[in-house]
Amino acid sequence: MTMPSDELFLVRLRKTENLRSRGIDPYPRSYHRTHTATEAVEQFELAEVSGEGEAETDEVSIGGRIIGMRGMGRVTFCDILDGSGKVQAMFRSNALGDAYETLKDLDLGDWIGVSGAMTRTRRGEVTIQASSLAVLCKSLRPLPEKWHGLTDTEARYRQRYLDLIANPEARRVATIRSRMVSAIRRFMDRRGFMEVETPMLVPVPAGGMAHPFETRHNALSRDLFLRIATELHLKRLIVGGIEKVYEIGRIFRNEGIDASHNPEFTTMESYEAFADYNDVMRLVEDLVSTVATEVTGSPIVEYGDQQINFSPTWPRLSLVDQVQKHSGISLTESQTIDSLKAKMRSAGIDTANQVSWAGLVDKLISTAVEPRIVQPTFLVDYPVQVSPLAKRTAHDPRLVERFEAFAAGMEIANAFTELNDPVDQRARFEEQEQLRADLPQEEWDRLDEDFLIAIEHGMPPTGGLGMGMDRLAMLLSGQRTIREVVLFPQMRS
Repeated sequence: MTMPSDELFLVRLRKTENLRSRGIDPYPRSYHRTHTATEAVEQFELAEVSGEGEAETDEVSIGGRIIGMRGMGRVTFCDILDGSGKVQAMFRSNALGDAYETLKDLDLGDWIGVSGAMTRTRRGEVTIQASSLAVLCKSLRPLPEKWHGLTDTEARYRQRYLDLIANPEARRVATIRSRMVSAIRRFMDRRGFMEVETPMLVPVPAGGMAHPFETRHNALSRDLFLRIATELHLKRLIVGGIEKVYEIGRIFRNEGIDASHNPEFTTMESYEAFADYNDVMRLVEDLVSTVATEVTGSPIVEYGDQQINFSPTWPRLSLVDQVQKHSGISLTESQTIDSLKAKMRSAGIDTANQVSWAGLVDKLISTAVEPRIVQPTFLVDYPVQVSPLAKRTAHDPRLVERFEAFAAGMEIANAFTELNDPVDQRARFEEQEQLRADLPQEEWDRLDEDFLIAIEHGMPPTGGLGMGMDRLAMLLSGQRTIREVVLFPQMRS
């Protein structure tokens, strides 16, 4: 009969005391291992193929978590998992002597160290023949009943440590994300960009259209906000003469949660003096294709039942043209809220939650255009009303030099030829403040006086980029939800 979890906990506590009574510290300070599980197996297999007859290796020491135990009389087999993979260990009573009795107080989930020579069993499995056994950590709670895979998605996210123990796929995704971030840093460093860190606590949550998280600084006796973007501080550095700058960091937006949104997420923002959005498009193509190749071995990745090819060059399509193509709506002919809302309703698009022209355009793009973009594509030249930080195009003052990069129906990057006219920038910020006062239910940018003073000192022509690390990790690892690539996603209580 299965015991309740609290009784299992007490059983394991008693086993912990049994170990102590026998002079065994169940929580030692350290352990010296010579090999990971994978290294030990590979060393043995290399000896096998060297043609020296029956393979033998020097004694190895590995450490890991017990994920399987099988007793066969005076022989016990354990599957041991470490960060590199799994290896089998064989414990014989005649080889271990009194130490063999220690196995009686061990359970699945315990950490142990094993030393011994490698062999291959009659069943063909590479195995450590244990000559010594060390208890490294006695676990007081059992692993999930089916350690090979948690099926409760909610539990996987809430207890990510169990997910990482149980699911090799979770460890693979975490590894891909880490390698991706490292590859991005190498790429940007090679291009001459300087990595910096900017404040997370800010007096004005500007640089994006989002609702912020608020907090209170007691020592300064002032209200602060978690940043919604790194943009305005990075552009201050351009003003200061750092001509190529980037930051990989956490952003916080008090917004909804869905398959591609988490209230805290990671971006890479970069700014390059003397560049425009055409230069940034080339940077994005080279960056993503290079990183995809380094991380996955190819610029072509599998995403669901599709292949996404990140190889340059990506199509550059007019946003206005694509909206008209897929919805039949002309943005240039629908410049009022009422006219655009009426046409969107006629096209079957719900507009109940949008109260501004900019909000309607954003809904139109996400509904009619974005889901249709599978291969990496740039949508270029956005209406000025939805882009308060971008420079106007030379051919149409109603549009700005902005692009968004999409792949597999998701936005992965957003970039501008940055607005460096301080008079125009002030006027646009003031318009954003008025809209926020009139329409507080929608998201608007904010006027940052210190930033305006900075660019009044002169900011050269600049190309800026914001790229979502989480969504790029989704594409490179084949995941359909952002929660799979964030180790600890936000959850409801």
